[in-house]
Amino acid sequence: MAVSKVPAGSVLRLELHAGNDGSGNPVFRNKSLNNVKPTASDQDLFDVAGGLAALQELPLNNVLRIDNAHLVEE
Repeated sequence: MAVSKVPAGSVLRLELHAGNDGSGNPVFRNKSLNNVKPTASDQDLFDVAGGLAALQELPLNNVLRIDNAHLVEE
């Protein structure tokens, strides 16, 4: 039996640098946008993340795309 992957949406996560803890280790805060179309291009998501980061008080550290999918038996 073959298994196929069916895209089920993506998450765009902005990792924001919130400073350092008492030991000097960086502290990060995440902002997530759920239900992103799985067909959205990486460049479009990166551009959106940059626009949203400009509205944040904390500086942007990283942009993550998390793709979700269902595995179905054919």
